[in-house]
Formats: sequence, structure tokens, C-alpha cells
Amino acid sequence: MEDIPTWVPVVALALSDGAGRWLMHRRPAHKQHGGLWEFPGGKVELGEIPRDALVREIQEELGLTIASDDLEPAAFADAGIVGAPVILLYRCARSSGPEPRALEGGAVGWFTHADISQLDTPPLDRELARALSGTGHRGGPS
Repeated sequence: MEDIPTWVPVVALALSDGAGRWLMHRRPAHKQHGGLWEFPGGKVELGEIPRDALVREIQEELGLTIASDDLEPAAFADAGIVGAPVILLYRCARSSGPEPRALEGGAVGWFTHADISQLDTPPLDRELARALSGTGHRGGPS
């Protein structure tokens, strides 16, 4: 068997503002899924564990500091095809630092579950939002 990964591990953050809204990030236009809204996060690098990757990604993308101990697994989503990403969504109720800002371009905003359902999002983020709101199943293709 070749040493080629059969899936791409990706981590994402469901950060609550405590008032029923969740932080979403709009992808920069020049990136894959450019202009679409997603839960912030990114790829897990070789040798990283998912929680540490999410802490790193959130600092790089949004300038926020989160603690790996504050991350609670919330849901996952996959496209069900070889080589596709599997997104591991972690819930977090607190962060430190300034207000989140899109350091790599795009935009950020706080949205209710109803708002998120109206945003243009990649298919796997739609699945994650449904799972987070309790209106969908955890994981699997959408």
C-alpha cells in the first residue's frame, strides 16, 4: 500500500459569543471556496494533533487565542470520497485577545443558527451547522 493519505484532516471552530451567535469566516476570493462562509480553521499539519492545529489556525487566521483544554468535540463531516477533507468541529465558549479579525483576508461575523442556514457555505460546513444546531446528524455527506 502506498503512503498516500486517504483523507485530509481539517479542524474547525464553533466559537459562541454567549448570546446564541457563532463566529463564521468568509473565505478570501482567491482561495478554494472563495467568498463562501465557513467555520474558521484549517488543515492539520503532519505531526500535529487536531486540537493543537486548531489553536494554531485560529491564532493565524483570526488573531484569537484559544486553549486546547477549552475545546469540546462537537461534530464532524466528510464527503465520503477518498482524498477529500474530513472536518472535525470543536465547540469553544471563550477566547482571548482582540475582537476576531480576518488576518488572511475575507471577513468575519457573528451569526445565529438561522442566519448561518441562509449563508453561502461549502457543503461540509452546512452539515456541521445542522449538527451544531441539533437539526442534522453528525458526520457523513450532505
